[in-house]
Amino acid sequence: MKNPLIKRFPRELKSEFGKYLIIFLFIAGTISIVSGWNVAGNSMATAYDESFETYNIEDGNFELYAEADKSLISDLETDSISIYKNFYIERSTKEVDSTLRVFHKRDKINLECLMNGEFPVSDNEIAIDRMYADNNAISVGDTLTFGDNMFTVSGLVALSDYSALFSSPADMMFDAVKFGVAIVTENCFDSLGENGLHYSYSWKYDKRPTDDVQAKEFSEEFLEHLYEQSALHENTVTEYIPEYTNQAIIFTGDDIKGDSTFITIFLYLVVVIIAFVFAITTGNTIAKESTVIGTLRATGYTKSELIRHYMAMPILVTFAGAIMGNILGYTVLKDFAASAYYGSYSLPTYVTLWNPSAFINTTVIPLIIMLAINFIMLSRKLSLSPLKFIRRDLSRRQKKKVFKLNTKIGIMKRFRLRVIFQNLPNYMTIFVGIFFANMILLFGFLFSPMLDKYQEDITTNLLASHQYLLKAPVETMEKSAEKYTATSLKTLEDKLKSEEVTIYGISNNSQYIDINLKNGVYISNAYAEKHNIKIGDEITLQEQFGTKTYSFTIDGIYYYPASLSVFMDKENFNHKFDNDADYFNGYFSEKEITDIDEIYIATEITADDLTKTSRQLKISMGNMMNIFLVFGIVMFMLIVYLLSKLIIEKNSQSISMTKILGYQNSEINSIYIMTTSIIVILSMLLTIPITNIALQQTCEYFFKEYPGWLPYYVAPSVFVKIIVMDIISYAVISFFQMRKIKKVPLADALKNVE
Repeated sequence: MKNPLIKRFPRELKSEFGKYLIIFLFIAGTISIVSGWNVAGNSMATAYDESFETYNIEDGNFELYAEADKSLISDLETDSISIYKNFYIERSTKEVDSTLRVFHKRDKINLECLMNGEFPVSDNEIAIDRMYADNNAISVGDTLTFGDNMFTVSGLVALSDYSALFSSPADMMFDAVKFGVAIVTENCFDSLGENGLHYSYSWKYDKRPTDDVQAKEFSEEFLEHLYEQSALHENTVTEYIPEYTNQAIIFTGDDIKGDSTFITIFLYLVVVIIAFVFAITTGNTIAKESTVIGTLRATGYTKSELIRHYMAMPILVTFAGAIMGNILGYTVLKDFAASAYYGSYSLPTYVTLWNPSAFINTTVIPLIIMLAINFIMLSRKLSLSPLKFIRRDLSRRQKKKVFKLNTKIGIMKRFRLRVIFQNLPNYMTIFVGIFFANMILLFGFLFSPMLDKYQEDITTNLLASHQYLLKAPVETMEKSAEKYTATSLKTLEDKLKSEEVTIYGISNNSQYIDINLKNGVYISNAYAEKHNIKIGDEITLQEQFGTKTYSFTIDGIYYYPASLSVFMDKENFNHKFDNDADYFNGYFSEKEITDIDEIYIATEITADDLTKTSRQLKISMGNMMNIFLVFGIVMFMLIVYLLSKLIIEKNSQSISMTKILGYQNSEINSIYIMTTSIIVILSMLLTIPITNIALQQTCEYFFKEYPGWLPYYVAPSVFVKIIVMDIISYAVISFFQMRKIKKVPLADALKNVE
């Protein structure tokens, strides 16, 4: 015999169509985003992993001060390691304000993927990185001037060793706007001269390391061998980057795989919240239908049958939302996610892979979460005896006397307090929902002002308008130039990854850095904040390509947010690092230095170099922030609307009775709508500082995983925007709830009279 309770589903769906439609759309929208991101992310992660073999990506690279002779290469190569020449030239471009790093076409290691056009075949052609071309509106056929040479762009490529355009391993973020990579023919490369030429070499193990632990062991052994051999051949190692630490190679893969994990966990949190909303609304339905449930139990219906009945709609709505979400995710949202990744990274062409894990993550697990939470709640609710249901006595404990309220409190205030006590679980869920919604909103609003503040702090706190690092000491006639010495050490790997720290030797009474350094050592505030260093602490740093360590006692903190730096007196610097007393290798200058040949300039540090993090993050995360804003508002409105609607429905009999007693709709609104408004406003005010603290801890945890330091900052206007958006959203909800109160009929007061 067909279960007659099935006939109730169409009626229930019709009566609660608005609620189920909203939840369906919310679940479908959330799952479509997650599904699309998982499909695109998994496909790209697979293409990324396969690229190591397809394009023969290096196991690391090093740079020497001078070109290695054949005997040095011969001494470096062993039965297990092969060395490949991978020189590049770095110069500025004329058509766009950028620096281009140019290689010749590689045919043995770090091969390129052609995305559009053709590889260069003549000496006046160049193929540039696709991401760099997109960000600077350069197309195939355009002209690009590299230094003094003019080229025609023959094609757009993705260099396998530059999937993320990091110009330096010390950078916190890549820069695909003002930094790019490109390839030319070998003849063309040889004709470019030595200005800006870097003697870079790549190495490849015959047997690839199985994991990062083994890669680190291999790398340390090779570094020691390289250091010894380069010293014997009177050459110097100026850069050493194993593949497992090379951000230009590994950043993309880590980010794509991390995104999939993060967004899947986010989905589960959303489903948990929706499951609790379903559980609360179903509990309210059980309370309204308690006499019917008691009668059904008394006539032979089992507890399990009723549990299955009341679980059916939440499971069906979730399942329908999951199916629709997966359809959208595998079609429209997949392409959106892929375009977002292609908008940030120089990835090779990928093929969409239909993986079952995405379906499990976005459909099976959410259904299990929904089923488990509702099953636990229903099992508890329906465990009472049939007699208790018939009597509408759903309490598990013996009824106690009503909690007394002071009679000196006004009647309306007492009424509101009663509403709060009677609906405490609903209001607690509203608080949790607003917490998550405001967390999402804060994250969406946070980044743009934080990056603007970071960029402003850097540009207003430059060490000098022009900062030069030289390959060798060279004098200048520029009057504003001030000599300094600099070297790079690295932090010891402990709780945080080892990273580069710049050590500055500053002239006494420097006109650029206002610190008394005669006998002391200062560190930048970025270094102090990231590593939690205080005045009086001792720090130990290690050589970049050796084992010697240096210890410093911190006498002060200098406000320099651009990098992790140590400042000391130039004389003490030269003594500590065994340099000649008058040695220097850099200039601070107010004006541009024009009388030093570019061949002697290792690099010029500009404001553009220091602000690449904020510039790139705005490009990479701009569209994502808009998604978070929309999602946060929708979650806020969904939770508050459904639960405030439930409160009104739960109290419909009381509302009807107050109407019979002569209360006006405005007075009833002041009881129920005002009560919910107070809870919502208090929730907003309480959750905003909590979300700020939680997000600060989260951001700082993740920021510490990257080189450099991005300080957490929330502009006061962000809090104002969140409050305004919350209030406007709630005002819309209140309007519909007031209409609902107005429609409560007087006859409800006569229903379910005990």
